[in-house]
Amino acid sequence: MMLVINSGSSSIKYKLFNFKSEELLAKGSVDRIGLKGSKLKDHGAAMDLILKKLTDRKSGVLDDIKDISAVGHRVVHGGERFKKSVKIDRGVIKAIKRFSEFAPLHNPPNLLGIKACKNALPGVPQVAVFDTAFYQTIPMAHYIYALPYDLYKKDGIRRYGFHGTS
Repeated sequence: MMLVINSGSSSIKYKLFNFKSEELLAKGSVDRIGLKGSKLKDHGAAMDLILKKLTDRKSGVLDDIKDISAVGHRVVHGGERFKKSVKIDRGVIKAIKRFSEFAPLHNPPNLLGIKACKNALPGVPQVAVFDTAFYQTIPMAHYIYALPYDLYKKDGIRRYGFHGTS
């Protein structure tokens, strides 16, 4: 089974797929994470709730969280470095942090989701799928802004599309 996560600042959307049949087994959203009056203090608590829902004896679709063999994360900004999905390791996490300056409302919550899954599902491979990777084939004439070219070469300032993976 593969768990797919879209982690936002105060929500986590999720889908669970059967690898073999490509069937969607479950989907949902946990909202109001960390907000005043919420019982969910952080993304870790939200991930615990998701896993409880998926393994609930009455309404769950999994016998055990050990049935989850991979986790995929939507990550908004990976710059030009990530042209395809990658297995998450320390280097990938550092890069996502660096690209947070370009997506400050998105990459930090994406990292919170990654951390929550690493803690809740230790040893389960995690993969990042980047919105920016989806748009790597845009012709250069379409992604260079009418700004000094050095801003692109030195700082990576260029146009990307987003939401291509969601």
